[in-house]
Amino acid sequence: MPKVRILFDRVRLEEKMLEEKAVELGHDTKMIDAKTTNISTESKKSDFDFGDVVLERCVSYFRGLHFTACLEFLDVPIFNNLQVATNCGNKLLTSLLLKKHNVPTPETHFSFSSESAVETLEKHGYPLVIKPIVGSWGRGVILLKDREIADAIIEVRELSDGPLDRIYYLQEAVKRPPRDIRAIAVGDQVIAAMYRTSSGGFKTNIALGGEPVPCEITKELEDICMRSSKAVGGGILGIDVMEDEKRGFVVHEVNNTVEFKGLAKVAKRNIPKEMIEFAVNSARR
Repeated sequence: MPKVRILFDRVRLEEKMLEEKAVELGHDTKMIDAKTTNISTESKKSDFDFGDVVLERCVSYFRGLHFTACLEFLDVPIFNNLQVATNCGNKLLTSLLLKKHNVPTPETHFSFSSESAVETLEKHGYPLVIKPIVGSWGRGVILLKDREIADAIIEVRELSDGPLDRIYYLQEAVKRPPRDIRAIAVGDQVIAAMYRTSSGGFKTNIALGGEPVPCEITKELEDICMRSSKAVGGGILGIDVMEDEKRGFVVHEVNNTVEFKGLAKVAKRNIPKEMIEFAVNSARR
């Protein structure tokens, strides 16, 4: 049986579920801690026990991204690959790819200084949603309702002055029900979907208290998810969809190391099983 390795930097419920399912399926399974693994330009694949395929599950985007680069250097099959991880981990790149591939997505503006961000806000009007281009769990996602709120957020960014703080990602506030849809695409299939209902604010993240509710995978939903997957390079992806009042489905994010503990509660198919079997079968090709 193939050897399955699960790369992590913090063990969450998802990584435990993947490990348990891989063992149950009969695979030689090991967990690999990215924090304690050293790789060099002189390393060879035979120096390590990376098995036949690796599932990259790091919480840290940058740690997972750079570890993926090292594994590809060693010719170790890994999901998702470096290009997909790069495309999905940066919201600016994701938005550009979705638009380029004609996937309906919210109108999004990119500014590269606080001054030009203010110009964008004044030109297009409030509200707009500001998001960090790298981040998860809804952190730093703020609805800018007026100039006063915008000035306060910009001031905080200028004080922290991190390299990513200088890139302003400003997205339209989509008129939608108080929910969004999280779908998981594995290869050429959408295997599960749920509504994430708002817990009071405009955010719907499960990590912030959003409640999972089963969502039917219609032909329309499957189509937009598959087009989104193709746009970023495919693999094992979490696709976030909003229901715009006029346009219908619009995709606002595609996630690389997707969390699924909430969706697993309401999904009909076994999510970790589907992920492992896809990775193993893909690595065999």
